[in-house]
Amino acid sequence: MLEKMIFGRYIPGNSFVHKLDPRSKLSFVFLFIIGVFLANNTVTYAVLLGFTLLVILSSRIRLYFLFNGLKPILFLIIFTLLMHIFFTKEGALLVDWKFIKIYEEGLRQGIFISIRFLVLVLLTSILTLTTSPISITDGMEDLLGPFKRIKLPVHELALMMSISLRFIPTLMDETDKILKAQLARGSDISTGSIKQRIRAVIPLLVPLFVSAFKRAEDLAVAMEVRGYRGGEGRTRYRQLKWHWRDTTIMVLLAVLVVVLFLLRA
Repeated sequence: MLEKMIFGRYIPGNSFVHKLDPRSKLSFVFLFIIGVFLANNTVTYAVLLGFTLLVILSSRIRLYFLFNGLKPILFLIIFTLLMHIFFTKEGALLVDWKFIKIYEEGLRQGIFISIRFLVLVLLTSILTLTTSPISITDGMEDLLGPFKRIKLPVHELALMMSISLRFIPTLMDETDKILKAQLARGSDISTGSIKQRIRAVIPLLVPLFVSAFKRAEDLAVAMEVRGYRGGEGRTRYRQLKWHWRDTTIMVLLAVLVVVLFLLRA
C-alpha cells in the first residue's frame, strides 16, 4: 500500500493544469482551502465535488490512479466519518440497536466532513502531481517575496518546504522496502497483540531513521558540491510568467466562492 502513496510525487504532463503558473496553483489551493469551509449543506458540497472533478479532469490524471493512491489515508476518512456518526447526538434518531445509536445530524456531519477532507486531499495531491519541485520552490519564493523586507529567509523557507514535501513519497518508498525485507525475514506487524505489534515496529523505525538521515546528508553534500550558497544572488533559468490560464483559474475560484456563499444555508 505504501508504494501507492501519491502525495508529494510529480508526474510530467502537458495538461491545462500542468501549464499553470505555480504561483496561481499555490494561491488557488490556499484560497480553495478557505473557501471549502463555506460549504454547509448538500447543494454546496455537491458543487464542491463537481468543481474538484473538473480540476481533476483538466489535469488529465487518471481517476483510478488518483483514488488508488489515496488508499493510505482512507483510514483517516473512515475514522472521521465513524467518530461523527457515533459521537454526535443531535437530530432525529435513525438507528437504535442495543448500544448503537445513530442520529441524523451525526450522519450528516460525518458525510460532510469526510467530503471536505477528501476534496482537500485531492486538490493538494493534484498540486504536487502537476508541479515540479523547483517550480513549487520558485512559486513559494515569489509569493512570500514581500516578507523579505522584514528579513525573513524566504528562499530558504520555500526550499525547505519543497524538500519536505518531496521527501514524503521517498520515505514511503523506503518504508515499504524495509517492511518487505522484514516480512521476508519472518517478521509480521499485522498479527499478534498490540504489545507484540509495537515491538515489531521498532526494527522498522531504526533503519528508516538511518536511511532518512543518510538521504538528507547526501542531499546536503550534493547541494554544496553544486555551489549552493542560499538565495542571495541566485538567478533562475526558467522565469515565471502569468498567462491567461492563470487568470482564468483564479476567476473560476472567485465564482466558486460566490456560488458557495449564495447557496450556503
